[in-house]
Amino acid sequence: MVTLDGADFNIYIIKEETPLAIVREFRGLIGQSYIPPFWAFGFQQSRWSYADAEAVRNVLERYDAAGIPLDCVYLDIDYMERFKDFTVNREAFPDFEGLVREIRDRDQHLIPIIDAGVKKEEGYDVYEEAREKGYFCKTESGEDFEGAVWPGLVGFPDFLRPEVREWFGEKYRILTDMGIDGFWNDMNEPAIFYSRNRLEAFLANSAKLQGANLDVNQFFALKDAFLGLSNSPADYSSMIHEIDGKPVNHLKVHNLYGASMTRAAGEFFEKEFGKEKILMFSRSSMIGSHRIGGIWFGDNHSWWAHILQCLKMLPSANMCGYLYCGADLGGFNGDSTPDLVLRFLALGVFLPLMRNHSALGTREQECYQFDNTEDFRDVVLVRYRLIPYLYNTLRKASENNDMIFRPLSFDYPEDPIARECETQLLLGDECMIAPVYEQNVSGRTVYLPEDMTFVRLSGERVVKERLEKGLHYVKVALNEVPLFIRSGKSIPLCRPALRTALLDTEDLEMLEA
Repeated sequence: MVTLDGADFNIYIIKEETPLAIVREFRGLIGQSYIPPFWAFGFQQSRWSYADAEAVRNVLERYDAAGIPLDCVYLDIDYMERFKDFTVNREAFPDFEGLVREIRDRDQHLIPIIDAGVKKEEGYDVYEEAREKGYFCKTESGEDFEGAVWPGLVGFPDFLRPEVREWFGEKYRILTDMGIDGFWNDMNEPAIFYSRNRLEAFLANSAKLQGANLDVNQFFALKDAFLGLSNSPADYSSMIHEIDGKPVNHLKVHNLYGASMTRAAGEFFEKEFGKEKILMFSRSSMIGSHRIGGIWFGDNHSWWAHILQCLKMLPSANMCGYLYCGADLGGFNGDSTPDLVLRFLALGVFLPLMRNHSALGTREQECYQFDNTEDFRDVVLVRYRLIPYLYNTLRKASENNDMIFRPLSFDYPEDPIARECETQLLLGDECMIAPVYEQNVSGRTVYLPEDMTFVRLSGERVVKERLEKGLHYVKVALNEVPLFIRSGKSIPLCRPALRTALLDTEDLEMLEA
């Protein structure tokens, strides 16, 4: 039985007989998926944070010195002036515009972060405009709701209002005028570290305990109360939006918030630059924003299990229209190891968004940070050989309301093993991927639902082996990318280059089964 909270809904009945037909019908209802610029398929490097211009240059130079292709470097929150959206820390980036030009002259791209919360600061023009125009989410009493994120107290623009989206979207012009052509939207669930009112209440109650002899129950109650300050349902329930002139509680539209922030940006980009010109993806999204941006899968961990978790998320994202998607390769939280990064990258080779990203305080995991750098070069070079194929596969999937990644059960519904296989995926119409996702192994067991050709790709080396339908243990070295090509199919490979702009997409070699 399904229950619904409220009466604001529509029911669509899709009468199709197969899962893939159902997905295609649904995708036709929700609209065509976002297609990013071609260069957005290049390898991308991020970290919280590259805090100044020299840190950015160091990343670019060390990748080039290692002979590892790279198209993008990301800026996390420290590029801003005191964590204020649409500002630049001029002490760390004294000639930001010059740096952007310098990077573009290298056929590379600088991608800054934008957060949902607007810092509460007198004299900060973005905050002042939003406050004066009444653009922030409110409390039930009509005051601006104040939560805290990186800069402390912020206001949250009411992105569900068209005029607020238009206003916020225009703010991206500040950075596009500096030459920026890609963004990632973050913290837009919205994330709330604490609200002013609940923090004050917590501190007042905690002060009463000063000097007290806390037993285990009292201590953990205090600890839980502190941890409960972040992303509290009580705070979300006190946020009020305005929709068609009527107040609406945030809990009723929570999943729309991040999607509406991305919509604000995407509508501005399309109006100003046209389609397929600006890279845009978001942490929080909902069906609908797939038309104007991609997603990444949030703050994962440097865990082996998260390789497989990423694989399992890909078909779900595709079903919802998100074709340009990916995870933080190597893991965001925690200290990664060289073998974990390599195995994560070997899956990342096939993800439309191929980005290495890690958190402040964790081990630096850029490819050049590890011994045997040539292993990392071998894996990333494979990505650049596959870019024309991957780009065209995404474009075709967008135009035909199709999926890039499918469970085996979609194509082999009568095969009992294929129906239950969750560690392998079909890629396009031609291939199957089966990443190695365990540590200290020389390969993995795979199930072939039909005869296939097993291909081990490493740099420009290609090793092929014809395998019959059934179970096989295949060996995969750390510097190899495993791929299985279906019977009668082939895929194009190009010569690798250090940038997507340098790829020869005309003179292609066909890799046949």
